[in-house]
Amino acid sequence: MAPWILRRLLTLLLTLLAATVVVFVVLELLPGDPAAVILGTGAREDTLAALRAQLGLDRPPLERYLAWLGGLVQGRLGQSYTYGVPVAELIAERATVSVPLALASILLSTAIAIPVGVHAASRRGRLADTLLMSVTQLGVAIPNFWFAILLILLFAVGLGWLPAGGFPGWEAGFWQAMPSLLMPALALALPQAAILARLTRSAVLDALAEDYVRTARAKGLSRGRAIWQHAVPNALIPVVTIMGLQFSFLLAGTIIIENVFYLPGIGRLTFQAIAQRDLTTVRDLVVVLAAVVILVNFVVDVLYVLIDPRLRHD
Repeated sequence: MAPWILRRLLTLLLTLLAATVVVFVVLELLPGDPAAVILGTGAREDTLAALRAQLGLDRPPLERYLAWLGGLVQGRLGQSYTYGVPVAELIAERATVSVPLALASILLSTAIAIPVGVHAASRRGRLADTLLMSVTQLGVAIPNFWFAILLILLFAVGLGWLPAGGFPGWEAGFWQAMPSLLMPALALALPQAAILARLTRSAVLDALAEDYVRTARAKGLSRGRAIWQHAVPNALIPVVTIMGLQFSFLLAGTIIIENVFYLPGIGRLTFQAIAQRDLTTVRDLVVVLAAVVILVNFVVDVLYVLIDPRLRHD
């Protein structure tokens, strides 16, 4: 187990290093002067020169990359030009919204998808299976921001049960803050739940065709218990795979959803940094988000091994 984890950790570190190279090179290849991009074309030359010195643009690219990489290794991000504070502080502040939102979305999508997928697989070819798969196809086709708008019209405008947007802050209390995240979490979860439900159905159907399920049924185990005790645990590997990949889509989706619901999270910070041409914040945010995705994929690999120890020898 230890050699396997060490190999995966080495792969993780190399991937992170490659991500930093890609992000730095892409921003270096942007046309024009980054200082002029930030300040605008009408800025004075002495102001541009001062900003270039502040951002380190007067140094060679390799030296700037190594300095930036050294800061990342030490856990020290850059200074936001727009906000005038370290990017790490901005991310830590906004993560108190985005992390609970992402966790709630994953929990909701899993809680919806797995029962739906298992139920559809157990009713293969029947009316319930057809209806459920039709609904999931609709969920795959509709973007999450459309779900967000529909949820606002229903629960905020029509019924008045939930706030249409904004976030009061956790200092207002859990029961005051959490309702502001329910609709965004559901808007993020529904499209992912539709994908996960369809995959769960296929994985469970494959497991039901295996000999061990037929043997369990021949020994007198009921169909429901055979499905939940034997088929579902063995169908979890592809489901866990998609759950890990969905986290990447959730991070991308928060950029839109947090703007729809006016939530002060990392997604909205990314949108604001791009709109305000704060290249330092954009660079550090992209690397942090890439690191989170890579780390989640590592956790998924570990879960593979816990679910199926045979994968340790791969």
